[in-house]
Parts: sequence; structure tokens; C-alpha cells
Amino acid sequence: MIEHAATEPQSAPSRVAVRQPPSFVRRFARNRAAVAGALTLALMLGAALFSEALSGSSPRAMGEDPLAAPSRAHPFGTDDLGRDIWTGVLYGARVSLLVGVLAAATSSVIGILVGSLAGYYGGRLGDVLMRLTEFFLVIPTFLLALVLVAVSRPSIWNIIVTIGVLGWPSTARLARAEFLSLKEREFVMAARAVGSSPRRILFRQILPNAAPPLIVTTSLGVAAAILVEAGLSFLGLGDPNLFSWGLMLRNSREFLRMAWWMPTFPGLAIFATVLSLNLVGDGLNDALNPRLRQRTG
Repeated sequence: MIEHAATEPQSAPSRVAVRQPPSFVRRFARNRAAVAGALTLALMLGAALFSEALSGSSPRAMGEDPLAAPSRAHPFGTDDLGRDIWTGVLYGARVSLLVGVLAAATSSVIGILVGSLAGYYGGRLGDVLMRLTEFFLVIPTFLLALVLVAVSRPSIWNIIVTIGVLGWPSTARLARAEFLSLKEREFVMAARAVGSSPRRILFRQILPNAAPPLIVTTSLGVAAAILVEAGLSFLGLGDPNLFSWGLMLRNSREFLRMAWWMPTFPGLAIFATVLSLNLVGDGLNDALNPRLRQRTG
């Protein structure tokens, strides 16, 4: 019996197929609206980077055919000075994307610093930082931006700094909430036990785990910054040396009835860019949200 048992072939261990969670790209690709938004943003970025090659002229170059309707020679028509609107839209993408990205990055850095310190340390420091945040929240951002830009010299860098400095409170509150919920987790307690410094715990342990919602907020902040810049330029407080979508809308106020194409195409460019950023933000939230990841994983 012993020999028979020894020579009896053993059954191979059963292999259980473990389903791996989908990658970030696959989760993002499941959201078709987000993919469409990302493609639209890619087109806008290409227009900004290759505006000179795509237009072949300057947006301020005046032609001999003012207020010309869209045609093969001028796909988006011309304005009252004969300037090609297609060229203006291409160059306007540079200004809008530059202001949106840099202003959102500025507000994110300030907001993360304020929120992380308030959430991790708490106490009197946290109370002071949160009262400062609430003070900025109750002030109308666009009205304060109007005052600050009007007082200073209107330039693209002043606009970026103004929007960035005024747009951080929402990011700070979100960062504080994330740091409050993460600072008592096991991995943070372990980092404290091995003697890690508070700065290392803040930026090497907690911040990477709090990054997903902050990334989503930053993407939405880009859209908000683009709208604020367009509003400032429409009111005549944009950089006079640059051709922006808001400036094109401002120049078209007196020609709404006789030249519908003058406000239409810059307005559509703003609409498409802001909508795409919001769609991408929703897709990032679906792909980075841990709870949604567990449901779809």
C-alpha cells in the first residue's frame, strides 16, 4: 500500500486565475467622454505649438478684405480690419493654455502647501491657515482679479500671478481634508516610528496618497483660469501685446449682427477647451478614485 501510494501520481496544484485591476490608461479609456476631451485638448495644444506653421501669417496682419465671410481663403472669415480669424484662434490658444496651466499650477502649489500644513499640524497653525483660506473664499475672485490687474500693469505674467494667488483656497481645503484622513494611517505611524522627519512624511508619504483628488482639482482649475483670463481680456484688461480669445470677443462686440463669425469661432474655442478640461477631470476622477477603482477592478 505504501509503495502504491508513493508511485501514485500527485495531482497538479490548482491554479486560480487572479484578475489584475485594469491600468490607469484602461480605466481612463472606459470613459468615452473623457477620451474625446483629451483628444480635443491635444488638438488645442497642437494648434498652440504649431500656430505659425498652420496659419502662415501674423494674427495682427491686416488684409484687404474686411468682414469677409468664411471661405476657402479664410476658413473662419476676417474681422473689421481684415485680420484672419483662423490665425487669431490659433495664436489665442497659446495665451489661454499658457495662462490656464501656469495659473492652475501656481494655485495648486499654494493650496497644497497651506492645506498640508493645516491638516498635518492642526492646532493654532491650522486654525490661522483655515481662517485665511475662508477669507479668500468669501471674496469674489473675478472682481478682486479685476482690481488687482487694473492697479498693476496689464500683462500676461501679472494675470497668471493674480489668478494663481486667488485660486488656491479650494485646493487648500481639499488638501487639508486629505491630510487629516491620511495622517493617522498605519504607514504614517510606521514612518514616525522609524524617525522620519515631518517634511519627509508630508511630501514622501502622505502627498503621493493624496495626489489623485488634487490632480483632478488642478485640471478643473485650468478651465477656471482660462475663463477668468478671457473675461479680463474681454473687459480690456488683458495683455495688449498678445492676441487672445477674450480680446477677439471684445473686438467683435460692434459687429455681432453683420459678422456673426467674429465672436462665434473664438467663443467656440473657449467652450470646447473648457468643456474638454471638465470631461478630462471627470475621467481622471474615475481612473484615480480608489473606490471607483475597486468597483471596476
